[in-house]
Amino acid sequence: MEKKIQELKERIQEAEAVIIGAGAGLSTAAGFVYSGERFRQYFSDFSRKYGFHDMYSGGFYPYETQEEFWAYWSRYIWINRYMDAPKNTYADLFRLVRNKDYFVLTTNVDHCFQKAGFDKKRLFYTQGDYGLFQCSKPCCNRTWENESMIRNMIQTQGFIIEENNDLTLPYGTTAAMSIPSDLLPRCPSCGRPMTMNLRSDDKFVEDEGWQKAAVEYEVWLTAQQDKRVVFLEIGVGYNTPGIIKYSFWQQVYQNENAIYACLNMEALSVPEEIRARSIVISGDSARVIGELVS
Repeated sequence: MEKKIQELKERIQEAEAVIIGAGAGLSTAAGFVYSGERFRQYFSDFSRKYGFHDMYSGGFYPYETQEEFWAYWSRYIWINRYMDAPKNTYADLFRLVRNKDYFVLTTNVDHCFQKAGFDKKRLFYTQGDYGLFQCSKPCCNRTWENESMIRNMIQTQGFIIEENNDLTLPYGTTAAMSIPSDLLPRCPSCGRPMTMNLRSDDKFVEDEGWQKAAVEYEVWLTAQQDKRVVFLEIGVGYNTPGIIKYSFWQQVYQNENAIYACLNMEALSVPEEIRARSIVISGDSARVIGELVS
């Protein structure tokens, strides 16, 4: 592993450009885990009432009322979008590429790249953003920032939002498990209920910002043809492999000066056609990224 890390470090230093393809595994490595102590700290009341033991399961639970649904989801959004990741993994990654011609393609929706200092104009969030609402129909091709709405939902449950955006409950109190009806998010255009701007079906809104990022990504990628490019894939699985993994394989195959690098908890296979120009490192991505910048 150490030999592979050193080789990847040298390849990045020599590269004319670096593209990062990031999946959920990167945020997991940074400490955004959805079960265990982090889940119990913020959702123990929901767990006791409904019997689920991780945030994903709670996100799909059929709550009887929208008031309870949004009590759950406002906590979920706040801790996974507005709170910082427990580890400095994203900041380390930015240090690794900040002096390079870089771009980020990600299926993550937690805003960690921008909070770490990555240039918004070099980011393409393909699957949406926890920090955006859209009409549930949708009636228009627009999204709305939701921080103030989520903040109000959180505070009406009894939580105190600290300066660093951490959540605490006053000693001896319990959190409410519903929000007032007047805080339910409504579309400013048509009055229908709003929902998260997350790609889960054909109702996902690709707003003006999304469209612009898609164009900027294609323009940047076209400009890298035949250059020494490192396609750095981190924490990408096989839920939506066509967005990052298969695309990276194809780009490396077409550019003989490019290399493919993969950081993942599990050892993953690489097509024979690009194996000689691939570096695959299995294990803790946070540790590997930390060593790449050390």
